Order: sequence, then C-alpha cells, then structure tokens
Amino acid sequence: MTDAKDERRPAGELEASIMAALWAAGGPQTPGQVQLSLGADLARTTVTTILTRLHDKGVVDRHRQGRGYAYFPVQDAQGLTARRMHTELDRDSDRETVLARFVAQLSPDDERILRDLLESGEQ
Repeated sequence: MTDAKDERRPAGELEASIMAALWAAGGPQTPGQVQLSLGADLARTTVTTILTRLHDKGVVDRHRQGRGYAYFPVQDAQGLTARRMHTELDRDSDRETVLARFVAQLSPDDERILRDLLESGEQ
C-alpha cells in the first residue's frame, strides 16, 4: 500500500512549480523562501536539489546569499518555452521537415501571427 508521500510527481511538474514561484516572487529567492511559497509538503533539500538542477540546465542563475544561494529565473515563461522549442528542433537533423510539419499543424490564427512576426522581422 502506497501513501501520498510515496507517489512520484509527473516529470517536470515540480520544476514547473518552482519556476512559477520564482517568476511570481519577482526577485532572487532562497530554497527556503521557494519552499514556503509553494506551500507543499516538500523538504527544503528537495527544493534545493531541483534549483541546482535548474541552474545546471541554465534555466536559473544564482548568487551567493549567506552560506547558500538565492536563485532567479534567466528568462520569463515565454522565453523558456521558446528555448524548449529550440531544444526540440535541435534534436532532429532534418530541420526543414520538422518546421514544415510544425507549420502545417498551426491553427489559422497561429499561422497569421507567425507570418506577421516573420514579415516584421521581430524575434
């Protein structure tokens, strides 16, 4: 019989929660501050581990605060989504086919937005 503490979260859910807490804070946060803002049953060491992994991935940066670190996001949510899209695109050697299939699956509204962005040269 498993209890709720033994059940694992879906991959990325905890990272997403921690990122949301950092974005909402609007400034650098220690693991303890992040833990408090999540209001979840998480150990501070778990939060520290996730923050360290996010730092290793380049998603957050940190500066020394006392004996530990205070963490802050490198990008906003939209920038992080764009970064993930680039990462996925980089995983396939046939970029043209991947992009063609991506564009073919866009809604008419998203296609219009993409066309407008490409025509304006906005990045």
